[in-house]
Amino acid sequence: MSTLEAMPLDQVVDTARYPLSELDGAEGRTVVSRARRELSALGCTVLPDFIRPALRDILREECSAIAPQAHFDVETVNVYNIAVDSALPAHHPGRKVFERGNAFVARDRIPAGALISQLYSHTLFQRFIAHCFELPRLHELGDPLSGLVLNVVEPGREHPWHFDTNEFTVSMLTQEPRAGGVFEYCPNIRSAEAENFDDVRDVLEGRGGRLTRRLPLRPGDLQLFKGRYSLHRVSPVQGEVARHSAIFAYSERPGVIGSVARTRQLFGRVLPQHLAAEGRAVRGDGLLD
Repeated sequence: MSTLEAMPLDQVVDTARYPLSELDGAEGRTVVSRARRELSALGCTVLPDFIRPALRDILREECSAIAPQAHFDVETVNVYNIAVDSALPAHHPGRKVFERGNAFVARDRIPAGALISQLYSHTLFQRFIAHCFELPRLHELGDPLSGLVLNVVEPGREHPWHFDTNEFTVSMLTQEPRAGGVFEYCPNIRSAEAENFDDVRDVLEGRGGRLTRRLPLRPGDLQLFKGRYSLHRVSPVQGEVARHSAIFAYSERPGVIGSVARTRQLFGRVLPQHLAAEGRAVRGDGLLD
């Protein structure tokens, strides 16, 4: 039996601190206002202890049970997740390549009854996230593989610098490594109108200290992030324990589906929906993917 089927939402989420059903009350307005300020200024906000401590072990166990289903394939990638042999100008940051060693459990392999599945589709949770992002509503991705995933970074591996395809990402650390595995990001390093290649190149070549923030995260913390515009990575995991995090991906528009190339890169497979959507993907900007 899933956690959210077994008990009300207020026994899973600390609703005294994060009143999902009372966003118009004083405490709700305070939480949402702080999230909006931080998202505007930094492109990111963290809600500590969003999940009640008593359920953290269940969260970890559920995600650990599905982690072996992750698609593991070490690949050479660039920050834009486009073909590494793409015709790009000299000194373009897309020419810098990395070894991507993280893995993903696709949405269709996460049980519908798992806590993260129930939370991802919960109406109150979605409404709360939309309020924080100052949007009338958010849509689950139309992609059958990438809307909700479990990110697995094994010891010695990392998730190198990249941008997200979707505008808004919500994530939750479910298993903390012994060392390393730190989330690092560059707030609003690009916009829908400007790629800012010079700043991106500085970060990739180790000259971007002034642009980079390190964010400590603990299991059960909820992270809201504008990953479309903020360059980010997970540093190499050290020790003997993998880093697991659930990624709840939403979009302003319905029907967002990943490209065939990127979907195959992340999950090792594509579905008919990806083939049908190729060439007519829903996007709100002209940025590299």
